[in-house]
Amino acid sequence: MPAARAGSPGAWLTDSPVLLVAIVWGSSYLATKDITHPDTVIALLLLRFLIAVPLLGLAAHGALRRLTAHEVRGGVVLGVILTVIFLLETYGVVHTSATNAGLIISLTMIFTPLAEAVLSRTPPSRSFLAAAGLSVLGVALLTQGAGFTTPSLGDLLILLAALARTANVLVTHRLPAVRATDDAALTFVQLGTAVVAFALLAPLGGTPPWELAASFTGAQWINLLYLSFMCTLFAFFVQLWAVRRSSPSRVSLLQGTEPLWAAVIGVAFGGDHLGALGCAGAVLVLAGTTWGRRASERPAQANVPSLPQGSGAGEVART
Repeated sequence: MPAARAGSPGAWLTDSPVLLVAIVWGSSYLATKDITHPDTVIALLLLRFLIAVPLLGLAAHGALRRLTAHEVRGGVVLGVILTVIFLLETYGVVHTSATNAGLIISLTMIFTPLAEAVLSRTPPSRSFLAAAGLSVLGVALLTQGAGFTTPSLGDLLILLAALARTANVLVTHRLPAVRATDDAALTFVQLGTAVVAFALLAPLGGTPPWELAASFTGAQWINLLYLSFMCTLFAFFVQLWAVRRSSPSRVSLLQGTEPLWAAVIGVAFGGDHLGALGCAGAVLVLAGTTWGRRASERPAQANVPSLPQGSGAGEVART
């Protein structure tokens, strides 16, 4: 599936929804603040995905009938990776500080172009790496309000989540089985796989999902519905759509602004305060992202469109 030419109107049509996903995911920190605890992680994830999947199934029922067994297997692979990402991220956030989590997860901006360079045997430009590094530095300043705490098990889980995000982008972009699959149908298989996985893990996860649902207040149900529809259904549909139309490094860089939007939403609605360093960090994230988008334009044009349809070797990867 050809990528939009960077610098063209088509590139902005791809980039803008990815930025919106970063904003939505940034808002998810605040949305989950009062409904997640160490013994409710799996139950919450199961409820979150279980609400979204039936609605997506209704919307994609026609395309689902056209799925081949090969495409279903590809969607299951992506669903397993997605399950791992959510488990690592959610347990990691529970067991570390928001500062550490925001900084470590932003390393995806560095991991992805490096992994892409290895797979495509095309080194990323120095400008792109410098831009990604500037963005990570910006995240470091942005998240320093609470201070960077001593590394913990939670930090290791977040680091593994960053690696899993990179793998998800790369596999989605390179997997032949899903290259021409309908976006909605593939998202349904992906999220459906996660539901099955969380259901199997639920007996080991502490609070049963039905007990968690019964304990929710009206405000908590609103947060859960927001997480289900916007942060899951909408976000993963858009991510899948964008990953197959852009370069992996470009998508990772745009999604790397997630900590910035988390901070902005925390200030606007959660009573947080950025301070001078936080504001400087926000500027660096925006500058690094803008620079990185421009630095990725020529590599994106040179590598992605020239690859033949159905070719796996040498193709750049992105999740």
